[in-house]
Amino acid sequence: MVYAGTFEQPGPTRRNHRGDPTQPREEIPPGALSRIGPSLSLPAETPEKQRRMALADWLASPENPLPARVIVNRLWHYHFGTGIVETPSDFGINGGRPSHPELLDWLANELMTHGWSLKHIHKLILLSRTYRQSSDSTPTAAAVDSGSRLLWRFPPRRLEAEALRDSILAVTGKLDLTEGGPGFDLFEPNDNYVKVYKSKQNFDAKDFRRMVYQNKPRMALDDFFGAFDCPDAGQPAPKRTSSTTPLQALSMLNDPFAIQQAAFLAERLEREAGAQPEAQIRKAFQLTFGRDPAPEELRDATSLVNAQGLKTLTRALFNANEFIRLN
Repeated sequence: MVYAGTFEQPGPTRRNHRGDPTQPREEIPPGALSRIGPSLSLPAETPEKQRRMALADWLASPENPLPARVIVNRLWHYHFGTGIVETPSDFGINGGRPSHPELLDWLANELMTHGWSLKHIHKLILLSRTYRQSSDSTPTAAAVDSGSRLLWRFPPRRLEAEALRDSILAVTGKLDLTEGGPGFDLFEPNDNYVKVYKSKQNFDAKDFRRMVYQNKPRMALDDFFGAFDCPDAGQPAPKRTSSTTPLQALSMLNDPFAIQQAAFLAERLEREAGAQPEAQIRKAFQLTFGRDPAPEELRDATSLVNAQGLKTLTRALFNANEFIRLN
């Protein structure tokens, strides 16, 4: 059995009286809202191909800065945790007001004048002093702007579930960077008449691809990454929540995936740093935090490794704020 259809000329679009589809009124020709962007009005008999081309030209028109504003605001949102407009999918009257309206307009103009190059905007943001500044807080600034909305410091935040998982795999050396191909599943396979979603308890190499390749079911979250506000696929999530709960710490310490990856990291440390605890600890800090341990950290970590073993240390490092938060 197959589902098939035919491509046909779209029928006329009519204004429905009071929004009621049973009360159609006059025919409305293809066009765009007159209050947004340049004028766009086409004859009713315009073929589908020309309609799509006209819409694309209207979206990318220099006289229509709204699409460019939305795009650069979304890029800013993913780099700083909050967009210049804090409601990335609502630029209307019910949305948030821009914190830096002139900057939003300037970035939109940069995007349009550089051939709509997203790479150009990424480079501008990442090389800016605003992005590269410290997350350190000062009491006087925090008293005025505790949420860092005005970007007097880099706003710290927790990694998203996908970035957290990929970071764990990258540190352990197990991340599969293969591009393309089939995805992977975080749920146990089953052939029930009604699909049952049970989180996997055992993982192998085919499950270690980047999380962008996860087969994402609707209305189902796995036990581990669901705790880190990874949204389900049942509805759009332009701006995710970022909670802090005890379940997150318990998952990082006790979930089978975390325990397995902590063991993999311990094996990597023994393989690359040798048998001396001090060398292993230095390597562990370099891999997870990108720095060497402070003297007191080295002392405490050495005591922990001697008493509880290297796997206990690697589990603790995965659960550290410095690893799971972006500062």
